[in-house]
Amino acid sequence: MQNYFWSVLDIGDIDADPWVIVPPRAGLSAPFDLWDDIGAWAREIAEELWEDFDLDPGPNGVDFVAGTLQRTAEALAPPGSDHWLFLHLDHPADVPLPVCAALGPAAGPREETLRALTEADDKSAVEPPVVKTVKSDRLGKGMTTFRYVPQEDSPHLLACVRYAWQVEEHGADVVIWTASEDIAHVIRAAEDLENLARTLSVWTP
Repeated sequence: MQNYFWSVLDIGDIDADPWVIVPPRAGLSAPFDLWDDIGAWAREIAEELWEDFDLDPGPNGVDFVAGTLQRTAEALAPPGSDHWLFLHLDHPADVPLPVCAALGPAAGPREETLRALTEADDKSAVEPPVVKTVKSDRLGKGMTTFRYVPQEDSPHLLACVRYAWQVEEHGADVVIWTASEDIAHVIRAAEDLENLARTLSVWTP
């Protein structure tokens, strides 16, 4: 079995149009100079977003989007984190939908592991999760789930989507997840999320 510590998650030729991509802040995938100034990174991305959408940011648009990106990256990709973070945006000023993707050593039998990683048997879901098989040319046969989960501190449900694979060649498990009370955004992003999931692969240097 391959040594997990020498395997990384490769995002390949992902279509970056709907995504702001936040690389890991630790490990082999980390671009070591990217996080020297996270504020500068957020501002650069904000300026690029307004240009890519061909929209006028006005006097405060760049600062607003840069602040949103910086706060989101700091909260969901703190120093030392080794997962990828993808922020789905329909408009520069939108609240982004965060999607995380992570790689780890294979944790146990395939079916049992996939059900655990996708929370296919989540008893807290308001109804049984929708569980489906998903196939990827790069990761093989995996599992995906969709479920609604209540929140303790909010009356709004969370819409949760998860994908998981066990890649025997690398002795690795791959999991992708998102959760948001903006259910409409989760639904709008479904096709982009599916394409993202099919783009990922495991790479061993």
